[in-house]
Amino acid sequence: MKFTAAQISEILNGEIEGNINEEVYKLSKIEEGEKGSITFLSNPKYQTFLYTTEASIAIVNKDFIPEKEITTTLIKVEDAYKAFTKLLEYYNEIKLHKSGIETPHFIHENTKLGTDIYIGAFTYISQNVTIGNNVKIYPNVFIGDNVKIGNDTTIFAGAKIYSESQIGNNCTLHSGVIIGCDGFGFLPNEKGEYNKVPQIGNVIIEDNVDIGSATTIDRATLGSTIIRKGVKLDNQIQIAHNVEVGNNTVIAAQAGVAGSTKIGKNCQIGGQVGIVGHISIGNNVRIQAQSGIGRSLKDNEIVQGSPALPYSDYNKSYVHFKNLSKLVNKVDELEKNINTKESQNEY
Repeated sequence: MKFTAAQISEILNGEIEGNINEEVYKLSKIEEGEKGSITFLSNPKYQTFLYTTEASIAIVNKDFIPEKEITTTLIKVEDAYKAFTKLLEYYNEIKLHKSGIETPHFIHENTKLGTDIYIGAFTYISQNVTIGNNVKIYPNVFIGDNVKIGNDTTIFAGAKIYSESQIGNNCTLHSGVIIGCDGFGFLPNEKGEYNKVPQIGNVIIEDNVDIGSATTIDRATLGSTIIRKGVKLDNQIQIAHNVEVGNNTVIAAQAGVAGSTKIGKNCQIGGQVGIVGHISIGNNVRIQAQSGIGRSLKDNEIVQGSPALPYSDYNKSYVHFKNLSKLVNKVDELEKNINTKESQNEY
């Protein structure tokens, strides 16, 4: 699909300098711009590329004054970065716009389907499922019994949603996500073997949640595993049974949260963080990447390390750790001097 400079300018409320009929059909980085593409300039250090780029259209700030001749058509806006982000959202919305029900598929006869939905081929939808309006379900998705999915939610190819799960409005589940599989519950018996503890709870995902590829969220043993509004989960994250993640918390890739831990609002949790079970993480907590959390954390704590220390303490300790070999050498030298003096005093 092609767009003219005039059409894009109207979307972005911008001013055109150049050919209003210039057409583009793809997006590009300014240093890799090609004919037929649109790019942007917001960081001054990339300004030199604007004079050499072959992009047909470039979005720039209104206060931009060129130092050389520019052949690219410019669209001037208040904030080039925000404007380009808006354009990305618009482009993505058009690219992902799909409708209708593809074949083959299986949809149980008592499924309740909303309006303006898309269901991709080889999707399996079980009984008593409720799906809201403007939902997009890509191919090879499995949806179990009694699942509820709100309006404007997108579920990408290959996701699996087990029975009883509830997913809110305006959520995005990427490929390979698994929602509602059994929690890791086993009890040792007298033979030294493990008996499975039935997991009969569910998963509740509230509105505006994004879940990255291959992330797994286990159903509760009893009650619910809950992902609150606005949570953003990266790829390859493990959320165990009965965990609760508070509003607008973000968790980076390969993190793991053990069972029954409660995480507060507006937390930022780095990649490969491990959090033990049955503890509480306060609001506005920041946990640096690869930290190991073995205790509850209060509101506003910033921690790093394994086991995690307060962030400033960790940095101070790390300075000493880097100099450990020098410190050992100094101690050895002091011991040697002391032993020499003691030996001399004997005579």
